[in-house]
Amino acid sequence: MNKLRALLELDLPLIAVSFSDEDSERAAAEARSLGVDVAELRIDRFSLTGRGHVLDQVRAFDGLPVLATVRSAAEGGGWRSGEAARLELFREVAPLVDAVDVELSSREILADVIAAAHAHDALAIVSHHNFDRTPGIDDLRAIARDARAAGADIVKISTMATDSADLKVLASLLVDSGDDSEMIVIAMGEIGTASRIFFPALGSRLTYTFIGHQPTSGQLDFAETFRLVRKFHPGYDRHKGAGHA
Repeated sequence: MNKLRALLELDLPLIAVSFSDEDSERAAAEARSLGVDVAELRIDRFSLTGRGHVLDQVRAFDGLPVLATVRSAAEGGGWRSGEAARLELFREVAPLVDAVDVELSSREILADVIAAAHAHDALAIVSHHNFDRTPGIDDLRAIARDARAAGADIVKISTMATDSADLKVLASLLVDSGDDSEMIVIAMGEIGTASRIFFPALGSRLTYTFIGHQPTSGQLDFAETFRLVRKFHPGYDRHKGAGHA
C-alpha cells in the first residue's frame, strides 16, 4: 500500500524532510526516531547517481513514506545532466517510492515520469518554482490547471514572497482550489515562513523542513517546525501522540 496516500487520507498536516545521500542509514534512523512524516530524497544532490547507489539510498529509508525528487537546475536543483538520464532515474525508483516530484517545466520527460509513477501506484507531484517573485493569481491558477491536465495527483507551487500581499495571493490559490484538488503551496523567503506552518490549515498537504543544513530560504528546522505544527494543529498533535513530545 502507498504509505503517503494513507497519510494523506488522514487529512492532517504532514512534515517532509529533505535528505541527500550523506550517511543514509543514520539519517533514516534519525528520521524514524524523530517522527518525520515523509522523507524527500533529493537525488539531484546525491554525490553519485548510478542506479545501484541511488537504489541503496532509497532502500535505507524503508518503512518511511518516500518522495523521490530529481530537481532540474532550471528550477533550483542540482541536476545538470541530460533529461534521458533523469527520466531513467525516475523509472528506476518509481517501484520503490511513494511519490515522485517532477517540474511542470520539464516537458520533455513530464508525461513519462508521471506514467512511470502511476504504473507503480506512486503519486505524481507536479511542481512549479519561482525564486524571484509571486506571479498574479490568474497566472498561478493557469499553472495549477496545466499541472492537473498533465496528470498531477498533487500540484506543488512554491514562489518567493516579498510582502504580505504575496502571502494573500498564495492563500487565495489554496482556498479557491476546492476539496477535490490536492495542492502543496509554499511561500519562500523570510516573509513566507508563516506559510510553512499555517498554510496546512488551508489545505496545503506538505510542509518542508530540514535537519542540519538549511536548503531553502524561509525554512525552519525540523524541531521548530514539528513543535509549531503540533501547537497550531491539534489533530496533528493527537496523531503524533506523546512519543515525540
